[in-house]
Amino acid sequence: MKKVLLALLIASAPLWGAAARVLQTNAAGDNIHVIDPATNKVVGVISDIEVPHGVAISPDGANIYITDESLSALDVVDAKTLKVTKRIPLSGRPNNLDVSKDGKKVYVAIREAPGALDVVDVASMTKVKSIAVKGTIHNVYVTPDGKYAAAGSIDAKTINVIDTATDTVAWALPMESGIRPMAFTRNADGSTKEIIVQLSDFHGFVLVDFASRKEVRRVTLPEPKGHERETEGLQGSPSHGLAITPDGKLLWATSKYYDYVAAYSLPDLKLLKVVDVGLHPEWLTIPPDGKSLYVAVAGRDATVVVDNKSLQVVTTIQVGAVPKRNTSGMLKTDPETR
Repeated sequence: MKKVLLALLIASAPLWGAAARVLQTNAAGDNIHVIDPATNKVVGVISDIEVPHGVAISPDGANIYITDESLSALDVVDAKTLKVTKRIPLSGRPNNLDVSKDGKKVYVAIREAPGALDVVDVASMTKVKSIAVKGTIHNVYVTPDGKYAAAGSIDAKTINVIDTATDTVAWALPMESGIRPMAFTRNADGSTKEIIVQLSDFHGFVLVDFASRKEVRRVTLPEPKGHERETEGLQGSPSHGLAITPDGKLLWATSKYYDYVAAYSLPDLKLLKVVDVGLHPEWLTIPPDGKSLYVAVAGRDATVVVDNKSLQVVTTIQVGAVPKRNTSGMLKTDPETR
């Protein structure tokens, strides 16, 4: 028991020499903006990546991983210098990615046919495996307990669930349309309870029970009266962003039809508020302190910040061209940073 408690304390302790950061990729800007959530100012820019797609942070805060579509590579960026230190060849053109909870592996979604989930070993900085899955893969998420990686295919309309201990497919769930962003709720013991998933051509999200592998609920986002629906530039995804606060009590979802983010309470999924953020809101991220939501607003070339308590916009941060995917976490900055 003492060993378990010590491990939990170590895992939850803040990283020495680290600070919270929000990373905002710019789909048409060939760079990534680094935002300090304490000041909501841009404090750095990662360049030299022609077509960045997904972005993730290593658990130790030392590295930033970015999928490089132009080179079909995983780019490794030093968190302190914000310079690319390694480019790891992949099996095809990548989309999104995630990192195992122990930081030893990076899972990369391969969108190029026939599709795969590439596994990169961090110690050797090489691709060590390509997991065969159903369909080309657009996104991948490691579950909160670290036991699985859920990889979604748009064309095959399937969620592929990978056992991270063996890096093999545990099960696959076909859905009625393409798989877009996902998020996860947890049971009291920390295991995965539900997959919350957005689907192509659906203005809302679906809940899938992880144990039974069945859809259990479908929520359609509200359509504000007097607001004209936006139909241009949706890329088949009228709702394309999800985030859950660290305490598991608040879910956010984006509406590209009506340019807002919607807040729902968990677990009852009661609609709390609709917050206008501007044209084409995309991905969402919440830094570790859980205070604010960061919304990539592609049509404004901005990241909009929403307070998770008041559910109001607090500021708008200008970033690069067409911001889409984002993430947040602790990054090692310099020895003086606490």
